Amino acid sequence: MLYHLEYLDRGAGNEQLQSKGADVRLDKSGSACAIATILALSAAPAFADEAPTHDHAKDDYHERPTEDIVVTAALPVAREDTLSGVAVLKGEELTAALRPSIGDTLARTPGVTASSFGPTASRPILRGLEGERVRVLTNGIGSIGVSNPSVDHAAVVNPLLAERIEVLRGPQSLLYGSSAIGGVVNVIDRRIPNAVPDEPVHLSALAGYGSAANERSLAGSADVRLGGGWVLHADGSYDKSDDIRIGGYALTPALRADALASSLLPNPDPEIDFAENAAVKGTLPNTAARTWTAAVGAAYIGDGGSIGVAYSHYDSLYGVPIRFATEIGQEQEAPRLQLRQDRIDAKAEVTPHGSVIDKIGLRFGYADYKHFELEEDGSVGTAFYNQGMEGRLEITQAKHGGWQGVTGAQFAIRDFDVVGDEAFLPRNSTRQVGFFTLQQLESGPFKFEAGARFEHTTADAMPDAAQPQFFDGSRSFDAFSFSAGGAYTFAPGWKFGVNVSRTERAPAAEELFANGPHAGTEAFEIGDPSLAKERAVSVEAILRGSGPGYSLEASFYHTWFDNFIYQAATGAIEDGLPVYQMSQANARYYGFEIQGQATLADFGDWKLSADALVDYVHATIDGFGPAPRIPPLRVLGGLGLSSPSWDLRGEVEHVTAQNRVAPLETPTPAYTTVNLEATWRPWGKQRPLSLTLAANNLFDVDARRHASFLKDYAPLAGRDIRITAKLDL
Repeated sequence: MLYHLEYLDRGAGNEQLQSKGADVRLDKSGSACAIATILALSAAPAFADEAPTHDHAKDDYHERPTEDIVVTAALPVAREDTLSGVAVLKGEELTAALRPSIGDTLARTPGVTASSFGPTASRPILRGLEGERVRVLTNGIGSIGVSNPSVDHAAVVNPLLAERIEVLRGPQSLLYGSSAIGGVVNVIDRRIPNAVPDEPVHLSALAGYGSAANERSLAGSADVRLGGGWVLHADGSYDKSDDIRIGGYALTPALRADALASSLLPNPDPEIDFAENAAVKGTLPNTAARTWTAAVGAAYIGDGGSIGVAYSHYDSLYGVPIRFATEIGQEQEAPRLQLRQDRIDAKAEVTPHGSVIDKIGLRFGYADYKHFELEEDGSVGTAFYNQGMEGRLEITQAKHGGWQGVTGAQFAIRDFDVVGDEAFLPRNSTRQVGFFTLQQLESGPFKFEAGARFEHTTADAMPDAAQPQFFDGSRSFDAFSFSAGGAYTFAPGWKFGVNVSRTERAPAAEELFANGPHAGTEAFEIGDPSLAKERAVSVEAILRGSGPGYSLEASFYHTWFDNFIYQAATGAIEDGLPVYQMSQANARYYGFEIQGQATLADFGDWKLSADALVDYVHATIDGFGPAPRIPPLRVLGGLGLSSPSWDLRGEVEHVTAQNRVAPLETPTPAYTTVNLEATWRPWGKQRPLSLTLAANNLFDVDARRHASFLKDYAPLAGRDIRITAKLDL
C-alpha cells in the first residue's frame, strides 16, 4: 500500500487532551531513571485525585480523523509545517503493511527501502542510509539491541503491537542523536499507558496469515481502568513462519552458472554440492522463524502529569538466507539466531503550564540482550551479549506568541561482548551524553525552526589476552550538530520550506574495532580504530500543496559528507569468507521524493481516488565510485475505491534496474509487482472490526532489492496472499 499524505491525527497520544478545563499533554519522549523517580514524587501533590475524562474523538483508544493533523515528536507539529519529508503509518494502513520485520513493514513508505536480510532481520534504509545513520526507537528510546553492527541481527521492535510508526527527518531528528543523520524510525505502542480508556477494559487484537511463508501471527493487548487515574496494560504476540516461498531460483543466473561450472571441478569439500546449490528454486532455505513477546505496564495519569513503568520480554529464533557457495574454497553456513531481550521502560511527566515551563518529561529504558548464532547441529557458534540503558530529559518551554521550544539532555550506555570462535569484535563499552535544543517561531505566513546538539562519546575496546588481533584502547569524540530552516505559505493550501543542517557522528564501536569472521553475514569484517568523525552538510527543499480533492508533496535533498564511513569488499578471501574493510572518504548523496493523490469521483458513500509516488537516490564516494547498495528509481501508483464499510485498492510498483554499482558489486535487474487489497469493516458505528484480504506480488515475480547484502542469493517473497483481522474494542 502507498502511504502518501495519510498522517497522524489529533487522536494520537501526544496531542492535547481537554478535561475539566485542564490542558494535559502526554508524549512519548523521555527520561533518566533516577531523575524520573525524584520528579514523580515531587510532582505527586499536583496530580488530581481522579483521572481526566476523555472525548472519544480525542483519545488514544478511539482515534477520529480531524482536519488538524499533527506529527508527534518532542514538539507536536502540524503536518503541513514540517520542514522535511515525514511519514506516519497508523490504523488500517499500518495493519495492511505489517510484516515480521520493521524494515519490510515500512518498505513501501516514500524514501524508505529495506535491508532484506531475510524476512525477520530486515531494517529500514532511509534515503540510501542505514545502520548507524538511522535510529530505530521504541517510544522515543533506542531499541537497545545489536541490529546496527550487522545486517543479520534483527531489530528488537515489534510491529504487530505498534499503534503507529513514524519516520522523522530534518531538524527534529537531531533530538534523538547524532547518529540520526539518515533519520529516525519511532515505533510507538501503549506499553506505558498514556490515556485512561473510557470503558473499564479496552481490548485490541490482531490475527493474520500469510501464504508465502505459511506465516501465522497473533497479537493482543488489554488496558484496564483501575480508577483514581491508574491504568494497567498487558500485551503479547506470537508469530511463526516456515521457509519463505520465492518466485524463481534463489541464485541469480550468473551465480548459478558459476555453481554449475564448479560442480564439474574436483571438490575438496564433499559437504557442498554446487549443482544442488544452482538448482535451489521455489523455496528459500533456512528462513523459518518463530517470535513471541509479552509485556505488562502500569501508569498513573492525572491532570498535572503522569508516571508509568513497563516490563517486556522478546524471544525469537530465526534463520537467515544461506550465502550458497558457488566457487571452490568458499565457506557455506546456514546460521540460525536465537535472540532474547528483557527490557524495563519508565516515564514521568509533569505539566505545570507555567509562564516559563509548560512541560517536563523524562523517559528511561534498560535492556539485557543476548543472542546466539547456532550451528547446523544446534550448538552455539558465537554469542552476543549487550546490556544498555538510555534516558532522556526534555523541558518544553511555555509558548509566547509564535515562539516555542524544547531543551533537554540524553545519555546512553552500552556494554557489548561477542564470545566464540567467530568473535569479530572485542568486548567493548560505549558511553554517550548529549545536550540539545529545538526552537520554533511562527509569524504570519512564515515559520522558522532551529536546533543544536552537542554529544560526547567514548568507545573502549577491552580484548582479553587471547585476542591479540584486536585493538586495545579507547577513542573519544565530541560531536556538534546544528540545523535551521523556514517555511513560507505563499498561497492558500500551498507552502514552500527549506532546511539546512550540519551534523557530526562519532564512529560506532563495530566500525572502529571489528576484525574477524562473522558467520551471520558470511563475511570477514575489518574495522579501523583510526576513523575520524563523520561530518555531513545537508540541504532539503520541500513543497506541499492541497486543495479540494487533491494533495501534492515534493522533497529534494542533497548531502555532502566528509569522512564518510563505508564498508567495501576488498576482493580478498580470509577464512574462506570475502573480506569487507571499513574506510573513509568524502561522499555525496542526493535525491527526491514526490507523492500525491487526487479524488477522481464521488458517488454516494463511495469515493474513487488515485495516488502515486516516485523516489530516487544517487550516491558517490570519492575515490571509490558509486556507494554500495543504493536503491534505484522507484515508481508506485494505485487506484482506490472507499466507503465507510469498504476499502478496495490496486497498485503497481516498478523498481528500475540498478546498473550504477560499487566496485565488486553486481547490477540488479528491474522488477514490477502488482498488489491488490480489500478491507471490510462489517459492523458498528465505531467500526471496531476490520477484515483485510491482500494479494502481494500477484504474478509471482522474481524480485531482488539492490539494498540487500544477499540480493544475489535471496530474492523477495513470491506471491503472498494475506488475511488479517483486527479488533479494537
